[in-house]
Amino acid sequence: MAKSNYVPLFETKQVKGRVLFRCIAASIFLGICFIVIYRVIFFPVGGKAERWTWIGQFLSELWFCFYWFLTTVSGWNSVYRLPYINRLSQRFEKELPGIDIFVCTADPLIEPPSMVVNTVLSVMAYDYPPEKLSIYLSDDGGSDLTFYAMLEAANFSKTWLPFCKKFRVEPTSPEAYFRTASEPLNDADNWLSVKVILIFV
Repeated sequence: MAKSNYVPLFETKQVKGRVLFRCIAASIFLGICFIVIYRVIFFPVGGKAERWTWIGQFLSELWFCFYWFLTTVSGWNSVYRLPYINRLSQRFEKELPGIDIFVCTADPLIEPPSMVVNTVLSVMAYDYPPEKLSIYLSDDGGSDLTFYAMLEAANFSKTWLPFCKKFRVEPTSPEAYFRTASEPLNDADNWLSVKVILIFV
């Protein structure tokens, strides 16, 4: 029996223009029927070569008709679905699996530590239960610069992650966020929080 607080996880909507698509498909099907009737009526009565040519041509046409039928049937009643991600977390939050995310880097010259730090902080700010999210940094180069950058990022994350969660920041990468947030925000609390984060940066 369904629960009283059950809410759907997605909404199904029909694609527009289905009537036009069906009219075009019906006219093509009618044309195919005429072609098949024409081929059957005008079966060659000449030599063997003409008959084998007709058979090969007719079989290839039947094959393309079958292929067209499959593609048309798949789009006959097209729909698209709009998922509600927040409802998914509300319904299955206790059942969500644990996720391990690996961020790999090798050379601090090719992959600057600032880029690695932004990637790690962006992943840490995912809208996912934090106790089920594990992030690992694999530094094949063993760079001291990357190591100390991650130490600073760990301190910065204590300010950045609550800020992202409170104001639902998008994008969650600090570099991308501060590049797009060039103008002061109307919300005074939000703007004060941004000023605090800039002090830490």
